[in-house]
Amino acid sequence: MTRTLDEIAPPARGSRLGEFRHSSVTVWVTMLVASIASLVASFVLSVEALTLAENPNADLGCDINAVISCGTVADSWQSQVLGFPNAFLGLMTEPVVITIAVAGLAGVRFPRWFMLAAQVVYTIGLVFAYWLFHQAMFDIGALCPWCMLITLATTLVFFEMTYVNIRDDNLYLPRRVQAGLARFVRSNLDLILVVVWLLVLVLAVVLKYGEALFA
Repeated sequence: MTRTLDEIAPPARGSRLGEFRHSSVTVWVTMLVASIASLVASFVLSVEALTLAENPNADLGCDINAVISCGTVADSWQSQVLGFPNAFLGLMTEPVVITIAVAGLAGVRFPRWFMLAAQVVYTIGLVFAYWLFHQAMFDIGALCPWCMLITLATTLVFFEMTYVNIRDDNLYLPRRVQAGLARFVRSNLDLILVVVWLLVLVLAVVLKYGEALFA
């Protein structure tokens, strides 16, 4: 028998911030908004990929300078790791996440095996997104705003999905590990972690490119 997050780590009384953070509506809406943003970014990148396929010399709207340049990123081999534009993956996968988020808002509770599978697949997606971010930063030498939006959205969806799976005990973890993670998220340490994580990414970009970002 699984135990809920409230049973393992009861929320502190009188904390409106805590109630908002741990509300199912907050979790699912965050996941929904982030996945929609990622879908939009994937659509734009897909259109740009088709534009470049038709005219390799085309100027894209986000070709701002030498550092902020979607065209430079799109011309790299990393933009088509599987033989087609990476953005097509977003067009295929984000509607699934949107469906899960909408169903969650409607009160649907998916089977544990389904949510575990979703966690595994999305973790692979997160690793892929950060591999592409690393390649853009240190190999390609240019950043794509739409790609960075996808990285941000993927991060938010990953953390919210992980929160749900810890809350609902979907990960088939040992009891002690599950209890420890439940206390971790109930204490909002996961929220602190994601904020620090994103701030480190921003700092890394600024330290790497500095004034060139605004040239």
